[in-house]
Amino acid sequence: MSIASAIQDIKSSLPAHVQLVAVSKFNPIEALQEAYDAGQRLFGESQAQEMVPKAQQLPDDIKWHFIGHLQTNKVKYIAPYVACIESVDSLKLLVEINKQALKNNRIIPCLLQFHVAQEETKSGLTKEECEDILSSEEFVNLRNIRIDGVMGMASNTDDEARIRADFAEITRLFVYFKLHYFAASEHFKHISMGMTHDYPIAIKEGATLVRVGSGIFGERMYQNRYK
Repeated sequence: MSIASAIQDIKSSLPAHVQLVAVSKFNPIEALQEAYDAGQRLFGESQAQEMVPKAQQLPDDIKWHFIGHLQTNKVKYIAPYVACIESVDSLKLLVEINKQALKNNRIIPCLLQFHVAQEETKSGLTKEECEDILSSEEFVNLRNIRIDGVMGMASNTDDEARIRADFAEITRLFVYFKLHYFAASEHFKHISMGMTHDYPIAIKEGATLVRVGSGIFGERMYQNRYK
């Protein structure tokens, strides 16, 4: 199946309130251009050194979401281009994003990443850690970031009940933080969860953004030419 056909098939299955993030990491410019020509405008990258040259070469109306673990020393490279940083997992990172957004005269949207999966290797905040951040004076004084919602990943398992429970927990966290911290925010509305193998479950559990890579570009992982 072509990239264009895959995008059309996936989008036709999505409810109107759900957006597709085409996870384009490790794929070449030509593959992204094909997706763009098919109407895709929202792409997800996980490495700064790969996202930046793509953003510089591809059309300006693409919205780049950063979805991987982000080191503070890499924020400055993506700050001019990124439309949303989905993987915020510390106050230190928020402070640096705010600093670089200010330098670029921008307000950068962010999602709070939560850890709900069984694998300890996956990044993300606990509910208590997030409350500490949002209650801190340092966070309150950040003027160049905007929290638009939450992000998370389900456990890497074939157990559909476990996957469903993980997604349901992410949605519960969204509802809790919306009620207690962002009730007045019209922007706090996104739940980013679900990938190629489990995004239909994620949608049923409340996702507004789904991140699909191999379902669009195929299983082949291209050598990262941007290192």
